[in-house]
Amino acid sequence: MTETLESLFEPIRARIAAATDEDELRKIERETLDKGGTVAALLAAIPSLPGPKRPLAGKRANELKNAIGAALAEARERLARLAMERERTGAGFDPTLPGARISRGGLHPLVAVTRELEDLFTSMGYVVLDGPEIETDYHNFEALNIPRDHPARDMQDTFRLDLEGKLVLRTHTSAVQARGLKRLADEIRAGRFAPPFRAIVPGKVFRQETTDASHEHTFHQMEGLVVGKDVSVGHLIGAMKTLLRGVFGREIEIRLRPGYFPFVEPGFELDARCPFCKEGCSVCKRSTWIELLPCGLVHPNVLQECGIDPEHWSGFAFGLGLSRLVMLRYGIDDVRLLLSGDLRFLEQF
Repeated sequence: MTETLESLFEPIRARIAAATDEDELRKIERETLDKGGTVAALLAAIPSLPGPKRPLAGKRANELKNAIGAALAEARERLARLAMERERTGAGFDPTLPGARISRGGLHPLVAVTRELEDLFTSMGYVVLDGPEIETDYHNFEALNIPRDHPARDMQDTFRLDLEGKLVLRTHTSAVQARGLKRLADEIRAGRFAPPFRAIVPGKVFRQETTDASHEHTFHQMEGLVVGKDVSVGHLIGAMKTLLRGVFGREIEIRLRPGYFPFVEPGFELDARCPFCKEGCSVCKRSTWIELLPCGLVHPNVLQECGIDPEHWSGFAFGLGLSRLVMLRYGIDDVRLLLSGDLRFLEQF
């Protein structure tokens, strides 16, 4: 066996010396040193030798293993020096070849639509507000006329972040409505408010939803709020028609039906005709309509809780489903694609 070990090294060393790249060295290493390789097979055969021969055979096998390892290390160092020399002298470089193409990114469809809406609303005199995604229970519920024992809390499966239930992942951007109204109340008291007050709040919201083609646990909304003197449903309808005409560039079929939301009274659901079907599909739940935009007049209790006198001021609010609006705009039939991170999907925009 000793003679076998010595005869193996020379051809292996010759292969290592002739190797011109790392792939060839890795192949030799795999065939000789890795599990199932030549050296491993020899080491596994040692127990079958007569007792007196085992120590010498084991010693020779380990010497072969170390010699191959040293030869591989020396070859890798040689290849590294050659690579550095080629880089220094420019050998093998063809300046006429085109450079590597740099992939260009693009706006996520949610970002693109959000920016369009911000431009649209700021042109109408609205300001853009922001608020925390980790919200207090007070701003997310109580300030919006949803006390702790209110059955409307069952409508929103909430992610709670502490045992006392004081911190939540906001379930709607309406939470910023309460913060905005409190700031507005300070402006009114200071005499700095010139009606009407108009604001939008785009952002991410979270609910414990069972995910499907039209529902996701993390999605995007845009809250809208207008407060002034004698604000009516007529103002609300006008603003909504302007919004949808600006988004789609044309009139789309919509309907306004009564809806219940604790922070508006009266409340409405604005639906858009499903663009994916004529007789019903999974996106519209077989109804041919997609729920797009809940809205209504701000409830007097909300105004009063935030320090604004409902006898002198009124307003309307709406919550635009940005994720569903993006689906309508681009013909996307599964809301889960928006946050999937799949480049095959995103590179289409």
